[in-house]
Amino acid sequence: MSERIGCIGLGLMGKPMARNLLRAGFQVTVYNRSRPAMDELILEGAVAADSPAQVAQQSDIVITMLPDTPDVESVIFGEQGILAGAHEGLLVIDMSTISPLGTVQLAAKLEQHGVHMLDAPVSGGDVGAREGTLSIMVGGSEADFERARPVFSVLGKTITYCGQHGAGQTVKACNQVVVALIIAAVSEGLVLGSKVGVRPEILLQVLSGGLAQNRVMDLRGPTMIKHRFEPGGKVQFHRKDLGIALQLAHAYDVALPLTALVDQFFTTLVAHQQGMMDHSALLTVIERLSNYQPG
Repeated sequence: MSERIGCIGLGLMGKPMARNLLRAGFQVTVYNRSRPAMDELILEGAVAADSPAQVAQQSDIVITMLPDTPDVESVIFGEQGILAGAHEGLLVIDMSTISPLGTVQLAAKLEQHGVHMLDAPVSGGDVGAREGTLSIMVGGSEADFERARPVFSVLGKTITYCGQHGAGQTVKACNQVVVALIIAAVSEGLVLGSKVGVRPEILLQVLSGGLAQNRVMDLRGPTMIKHRFEPGGKVQFHRKDLGIALQLAHAYDVALPLTALVDQFFTTLVAHQQGMMDHSALLTVIERLSNYQPG
């Protein structure tokens, strides 16, 4: 592969994504705040960097996969950040889920230094990251999108150009709104049926065969009824994502009343020290409100 790739942020999503790029034959340079994830990928052929600046120096395309807007800002513009090692024509692809408004500002600042940027948040969770089947929503110039397409094709199955800078993050915010409301709806259906006396396995079977069928129920339904909440998408990060959606809605005078309610459900989970659990743990909030404890 001709383009050298840098990967910054090797967490639940970033590490398997970097691994898929290595397996596809890309030269990959990695950086992470904690060393173990780097060491694991080094054994598989990645090159270690001491800083984001060094990643930029050794790469043509740098991918960031980080928790929130301030983290991306720090990695790009901080001391020994990407910009400190950037060269003309460097392409930064931020695959984190961050503020669309902040993304537009980041892209404008980078452009002043001859650095290109795409916002390319993803959906599909840790399973999609491992299997290379992520849905990728891309904002930025079409020329940069086409340049990055070979990289995206390794990481995802559904790759969509959404528009100019910030469009990818806007679509991701919409995605997170819909996913959160679906999780809430599935939770309410499971608790209602179960408390009345129908076995949850029967509920899933019937709901999956009709108009109520959805991917959240397909992927998380079986683990929800077993109360297994190992994280694919963490509560605290989905709450952050809904905060982004509500901020965007406020800026554009859009009413999101149901989103605001589910945001409070996620806040309840965080307050109960359940922020690191899978977002499907929202089920437990509905159970508590319903005074229902499954047998």
